Amino acid sequence: EETRDKLQDDWNRVKDIILEAIIKCEEFRVAEGTTLKNKLVVYVDKIETYLSKVDKIDPTRTEAIKNRLQKHMMEIEGNERFDPNRFEQEMVYYIEKLDISEEKVRLKTHLDYFLEILSENESQGKKLSFLSQEMGREINTIGSKANDAEIQKLVVGMKDELEKIKEQLQNIL
Repeated sequence: EETRDKLQDDWNRVKDIILEAIIKCEEFRVAEGTTLKNKLVVYVDKIETYLSKVDKIDPTRTEAIKNRLQKHMMEIEGNERFDPNRFEQEMVYYIEKLDISEEKVRLKTHLDYFLEILSENESQGKKLSFLSQEMGREINTIGSKANDAEIQKLVVGMKDELEKIKEQLQNIL
């Protein structure tokens, strides 16, 4: 009887220690998750800041392209081999190729959705990882289409922040 009571007392102490360890582990996980979430929010905010700077530069870039095209058009209009229809088709192609408005909208949408998913209480690592890939595609497309040194610098900044996001997401996958 006395041995049984001693075993029960020992078990109760071990059980209490195990329960305390589980509680502390869960508290640590929650704290670490909050820290990680806060870091991710900062990185997304920085990408949004770069994107807003791209938005401010883009009209100037577009106007410069338009002026350059008009100058070239005046130079070639006098040429007897000038085909206005062909020129118009090529201009439409060229302008569409340089237009980054859709990519900017999609990137902003991805960033907003990323933050929305972060605010959910359950683990969403795979969704966040997928979204970070989509953000990377949009950032890369903006960089390749922009044809502008200032925008290229901003794209490098966005890519740097996106890499930080991807590194942190590896911790939760």
